[in-house]
Amino acid sequence: MASRILANLLVVGAGVVGRAVIQAYRQALANASKSGVAQESVQNVMRSSKIMLEQEARQILGISEKASWEEVLQKYDTLFQRNAQNGSFYLQSKVHRAKECLESVYGGKSEGTP
Repeated sequence: MASRILANLLVVGAGVVGRAVIQAYRQALANASKSGVAQESVQNVMRSSKIMLEQEARQILGISEKASWEEVLQKYDTLFQRNAQNGSFYLQSKVHRAKECLESVYGGKSEGTP
């Protein structure tokens, strides 16, 4: 009998808390749309998801426009390993993204590289 009452209290309590959370979420969305926070967050997401430009990729790897694919790979390996040793995952990812960007520029010469 006591377990049945306890179970009913848990079910009713969970329902009340669930409805309160949903109502709070709806109110937060309404407040965000009124203040313009929603639009700002969408703009920030769009700004951060932009693809790296070729010029930026070359600047990160420190290569010129006349560099061969082998030079790109050599600089990539050097910078990637250097940042792996120093523990900078952010810089490692920037170097990797730069190489990915230049792969499309050099067109398919990257087969067989890690």
